[in-house]
Amino acid sequence: MWNRKFGRKADHRKAMLRNMATEVILHGKIETTEMKAKDLRSVVDELITLGKRGDLHARRQAAAYIRNVVANEEKGQTVLQKLFDEVAPKYANRNGGYTRVVKTGVRRGDAAPMAIIELV
Repeated sequence: MWNRKFGRKADHRKAMLRNMATEVILHGKIETTEMKAKDLRSVVDELITLGKRGDLHARRQAAAYIRNVVANEEKGQTVLQKLFDEVAPKYANRNGGYTRVVKTGVRRGDAAPMAIIELV
């Protein structure tokens, strides 16, 4: 199995990665545990690759994964529209490696190693 289990059932794990991927696209970076950030990196990179393709089939695949959240209320823009209109065109000349994982230290309370995952 290619992914880590994180002590969760498959549905919970998939929902967690969907929510986190949506937030990374929406905000540009999030702070989470190091292992979650490492797994999330491949998910976000795949979504940006779909955004670079830009065809209808890629848009439907991305829409099936990304949560429907409003990214910009003034424009009435969703996260899916932001992915295809703003985020993916920034990486038109880049072949992969759209995210960066930066270790930040340990979390107070349980000493879990923390990291920031951000768009490059």
